[in-house]
Amino acid sequence: MTARRDVPARAAAAARAGVRTRGPRRLWRVIRSAVSGRTPGRGRCIAAGGKNGGMPSRLAVIAIDAVRPRMIADFWCAVLGWQVVDEDAEVITIAASDRSWPMIDVVVVPEGKVVKNRLHFDLRADGVSTAAELDRLLSLGARRVEVGQPSDVSWVVLADPEGNEFCLLSSPVQELRDSFRSGGPGQVPRL
Repeated sequence: MTARRDVPARAAAAARAGVRTRGPRRLWRVIRSAVSGRTPGRGRCIAAGGKNGGMPSRLAVIAIDAVRPRMIADFWCAVLGWQVVDEDAEVITIAASDRSWPMIDVVVVPEGKVVKNRLHFDLRADGVSTAAELDRLLSLGARRVEVGQPSDVSWVVLADPEGNEFCLLSSPVQELRDSFRSGGPGQVPRL
């Protein structure tokens, strides 16, 4: 079990650190598959405000367990261009320079990772080619790993220095922006 601070204390710490939050807003979204780009069912829309108009949950923090939290925090700061915004004996919190959510908590644990992650990050190259980004990630300490993926997939499966898997997707950010512009609203490009 990972160490956790209580929610009010975390909210107060976030406010002290200058974390900006956005007020509630009501949006309508078409539910689409991030992988295929197809709309499940008949393209139903949902209100982002929830079924009863209440505030939906917001992704605030992603926790990564680590035997060597400083090394993992430094790795992810370098990968994402983020910085350490809070640190104590149990948790190192990293975030984007504007301190917006989500943040990442690197939580100290006594045991190393033993099985494949059930949740992982999918990254895209931003401002460089996917090949250049792969070289950069490998130079930061990432390594290629096999997790049972077929040999013909378009993404690369990597692991951080403690073995937490993540993927580098084949299409860089700029290519997706161009695809969104040419495909019109609501188009979700493939990987």
